[in-house]
Amino acid sequence: MDPSKMHEDKRRFVLHVVEERRIKFIQLWFTDVLGIPKSFQITPAELANALDEGMIIDGSAIDGFSRIQESDVIARPDPDSFTILPNQPQVARMFCDIINLDGTPFEGCPRNVLKRALDRTHALGLTFFVSPEIEYFYLDPTTTKPLDEGSYFDLSLSDKGSEIRKETVFALEEAGIAVKYSHHEDGPSQHEIDLRATDALAMADNVITTRLIISRIAANAGVLATFMPKPLAGVQGSGMHLHMALFDADDNLFADSATADGLSAQARHFIAGLLAHAAEMTAVTNQWVNSYKRLVPGYEAPADIAWAHHNRSALVRVPVAPSTREENYQVEYRAPDPACNPYLAFAVILAAGLDGLTNKLELPRETTENLFTLPETKRDALDITPLPSTLEEALLRMEESTLVRETLGDHVTEWFIRNKHSEWDRYNTRISQYELARYLRVL
Repeated sequence: MDPSKMHEDKRRFVLHVVEERRIKFIQLWFTDVLGIPKSFQITPAELANALDEGMIIDGSAIDGFSRIQESDVIARPDPDSFTILPNQPQVARMFCDIINLDGTPFEGCPRNVLKRALDRTHALGLTFFVSPEIEYFYLDPTTTKPLDEGSYFDLSLSDKGSEIRKETVFALEEAGIAVKYSHHEDGPSQHEIDLRATDALAMADNVITTRLIISRIAANAGVLATFMPKPLAGVQGSGMHLHMALFDADDNLFADSATADGLSAQARHFIAGLLAHAAEMTAVTNQWVNSYKRLVPGYEAPADIAWAHHNRSALVRVPVAPSTREENYQVEYRAPDPACNPYLAFAVILAAGLDGLTNKLELPRETTENLFTLPETKRDALDITPLPSTLEEALLRMEESTLVRETLGDHVTEWFIRNKHSEWDRYNTRISQYELARYLRVL
């Protein structure tokens, strides 16, 4: 179908629903470069103009967007992302693409970064599907202590967090976000919601929406929901494991019934690309100082660059398919945390996998050993290298990466690196509570 005709059909649908459902406010959403959500509201009277021409906003007020002397940009809503917000029957939202005044895509818009990466995939006749496992904690907002001491899959009649999570799942479904699983995670008051796979752009929008819905419903219950990667010492942190597949029309490119494990040669090349570029894209998938408190051995988060079928200490895992249906064969990338910018994270992960696929990179041997306990000498003998252990190290690897720069573009890459070096410097010069408790009275 003609793209302009498709856009007009979607435009008419949005206008019809707004009129029929008597929507009073339409929130236009986008994110800054770090993935922090931003929005402004318009009334139905402005909706047709917004869909046709977009709305001018001051880009200099948004982190990573424009300089003051070239501040104006246009937020153009994507009608595909239209949804009525849960528990707010007269409020709808749409995600926006940020464009320049001349109509060209704005380089500082994270959504545009992902769309560029997906354009390359579409040029190959492929669609990139993602299904994330979103982990997070519920904490008492006053004491920041967990609400419970539960563990994996715990069921308790007095579990306040599970009741909030159940309400959250209902709200997500109401917003059109399909939930695959939800359960109590391993940490005290830690929870997980797994979203059903969809194309990467819609999923990035869904991740932003899911985080906001989780936080708002928790706040309404007097609870703090946090996606901080490692909010509690001594227990595992929160990850966002990504289950991924490439489809050629209805065929899963990662599946091959002729192989012993059902995994295709294309999937093996894709995994090889993920491993080859893992270190240089970690600053994007794990963008906070705190992210590296999670990526340590022993707490179910990967610390080394390796792959396996069943080994949960590996960075890339090929989960057991629940059936032999082709669509069930996926690759799981376990490094990202739920506080990353999903647009940028999906873009660099896809670029890394496609590099392996198009250049037919060879997959190294599978790692069956427990990497959390593997001695250094054996790790060296197996040629297993670690992920970056600090934000600074990750940034240095990112700065060396041609793939990351080409994927993010110069604008986002340079701003991101400057911002994160500044964060690292602030972290290093701040006196922590640990230092005060450890040294103040003994030195």
